[in-house]
Amino acid sequence: MGSTEGIDPSQSFVLPRLQSAGTASNLALNEQIIQMIANGKKVYHFAFGQSPFPVADGARKALVNHASKNAYLPVAGLLELRAQICEFHSELDGLHELDPNLVVVGPGTKQLIFLLVQVFNGDVFILSPTWITYKPITNLAGKHVTEINSSREDSWKLTSDALEKALSSSNSSSHKLLIFCNPDNPTGTSYTAEELIALSVVLRKHKVVVLSDEIYGHTKYDGEFLSLAKYYPEGTIISSGLSKCFSAGGWRCGYNIYPKELSEIYKAVCSAASNTHSCAPAPMQYAALDLFKLSEDTREYIKGCRCIMGAVAKMCHRELDGVGVKAILPVGGYYIFPDFEILRPVFKKRGISTCQQMCDVLFREQNVAVMPGGPGFMRPVNELTVRLCFVNFDGGAALAAWRKQGCNEELDQQFLEDYCTMAVHGIQAIVDWVKKLQASG
Repeated sequence: MGSTEGIDPSQSFVLPRLQSAGTASNLALNEQIIQMIANGKKVYHFAFGQSPFPVADGARKALVNHASKNAYLPVAGLLELRAQICEFHSELDGLHELDPNLVVVGPGTKQLIFLLVQVFNGDVFILSPTWITYKPITNLAGKHVTEINSSREDSWKLTSDALEKALSSSNSSSHKLLIFCNPDNPTGTSYTAEELIALSVVLRKHKVVVLSDEIYGHTKYDGEFLSLAKYYPEGTIISSGLSKCFSAGGWRCGYNIYPKELSEIYKAVCSAASNTHSCAPAPMQYAALDLFKLSEDTREYIKGCRCIMGAVAKMCHRELDGVGVKAILPVGGYYIFPDFEILRPVFKKRGISTCQQMCDVLFREQNVAVMPGGPGFMRPVNELTVRLCFVNFDGGAALAAWRKQGCNEELDQQFLEDYCTMAVHGIQAIVDWVKKLQASG
């Protein structure tokens, strides 16, 4: 017979390196704020990066038509979908050598990135700042992480010099994986051809495998996205999905595209997928076909989302910059990464020394929710940077108004005040707060 004492709750059954792990901070904060709003509290919610737009009509209809699809699909995904994904990137990104047999579709890109890190025989390099999930994913997989620092002076971008220094000075194993986000979350920056070429020289020299997270690629406001795979095709794994330019985050359908040189890793990831999630949801995969075929309606939809988000981004940057809050003008995605350093003397008098404390005060005094740059986005906790997600408006109404006025590329302030009201008012609340603090300082 076994012991009658049972399980001792004082004993930890969790791996030591994971005992302090918690829920992804952006998801936890989002759930908390949604509940507050449901309870009637007015909150300017700039703390979660979810598309404000409805899923395109064609894809919604396709999902209804394929709701009865209940059979398991191939582990790597529906072959027709994988082929269409390659066609999509060939047409929009000029990547003509992609192979459908090296595409893996999964239940969101988080899962596919985790499986890649899990099977990779080497160490992981990530930029600071970058998306909050890369480091926890790496910790879950038990891999060593090296952070490469960036600065506002370099537009928060990874430079070839910084990359060379990090790779040359690292004590890592012979195999290196760089997780690279372009356009970037949390800064909204993106890379020029010259910058990508310079990075490719260093990456090729050190034989680095790159996971290029391009989930925001086709949210780039000017429609001119450049993939790292164009310049470093043999070492770049493209990661993307439905959640951003197609606004279907909750559908949980992402994909990674591997070059033939990395087919060994591809096979290992597919093997891991077969033993974990089996396949991405079947109805979503069939519906995604409609999106990747790029009908005229879908093209117009993507253009409208880009135009509206670009206008909101410019408004945020203009208003914050007008009161001395420094930030790089975003060129894609849903984010701006402002630095409230101008308020440090005032905060010092109030006993505020960390960014989290500043965010708490901003929420308490103005009902504005943002996420601190540190530690979640791997910035120092006393640096006054925040990630601000400017998506708190009714994207469906904004898209309808954009179409009604003739699908114009440029949108004026009146459009934003009429159809992106909460975003405009939330930024004004921050501006008013900064002015008030400056006057009191």
